[in-house]
Amino acid sequence: MKKDNEGLNILVTGANGQLGKSIRKASENSKDNYIFTDVEDLDITKKADIDKWVKDNDIDIIINCAAYTNVDAAEDHKELAEKLNGMAPGLLAQAIGEHNGLLIHISTDYVFGGSGVNTPLTETQATNPTGVYGATKLQGEQEIAKSGTPAIIIRTAWLYSDYGNNFVEKILSLLGNRDEIKVVFDQCGTPTYATDLAEAIVGLITDRKFMGNEGIYHFSNEGVCSWYDFALEASKIKGLKGKRISPCHSSEFPSKVIRPPYSVLDKTKFKNTFRKNIPHWRESLERALNK
Repeated sequence: MKKDNEGLNILVTGANGQLGKSIRKASENSKDNYIFTDVEDLDITKKADIDKWVKDNDIDIIINCAAYTNVDAAEDHKELAEKLNGMAPGLLAQAIGEHNGLLIHISTDYVFGGSGVNTPLTETQATNPTGVYGATKLQGEQEIAKSGTPAIIIRTAWLYSDYGNNFVEKILSLLGNRDEIKVVFDQCGTPTYATDLAEAIVGLITDRKFMGNEGIYHFSNEGVCSWYDFALEASKIKGLKGKRISPCHSSEFPSKVIRPPYSVLDKTKFKNTFRKNIPHWRESLERALNK
């Protein structure tokens, strides 16, 4: 790792995803050198390819945003999910570890599945994934730990962004074509605006606060809501009058995976360690939709 006053070379995987694009935006004025890759540039399931990227670009930190994130499809594509979510994080950790660097890895609240207790989930709480997606993401965390490489693992939840293919975009699209939609009210959690997470990650690198603070952290926006509340607020902010959003049970939208009924992450450790204030989900949603 270079000295504090030297710029770092940072490799970001999954650059075309929501978080990858948000990190690109958040790092525009950074003194560090961010290098963005996606599947067409780097196959993170092949260690030799990772080694070459790390060596050729003198990489100090890898931020791994790449993952197989389709929760339902993962049930039918377990092998691929295991390669991307389970094994690849370990390979990334090994490669950057051999270069005396750091891995920042993005994980998920799905490693818990459902605790059965309606209190915010801490980093030390027992994991209990209920599907392939959560199980493979937990495997990825475990592979990183086995590597012995210094790493910061950030579990997040309900991610949305300024870019397409997320819950907010889908809800607004549906409301543009229908007078009424149904949204589940029996699943509660906290939305995470990808810009907030990206700025937090870039910030802890810029401030060099990652040094000596390796471990697992939770990050989402503050507060708690149901998917129904989230959709209602998005509609309200956009001023979609004459549209009706009705609450419904999860059973009305059958899934191959049991979604956790309560999945709120406790952010105390992240806030105390990195001295970061985290916005409330309503504040961030309004900021996102009023851009």
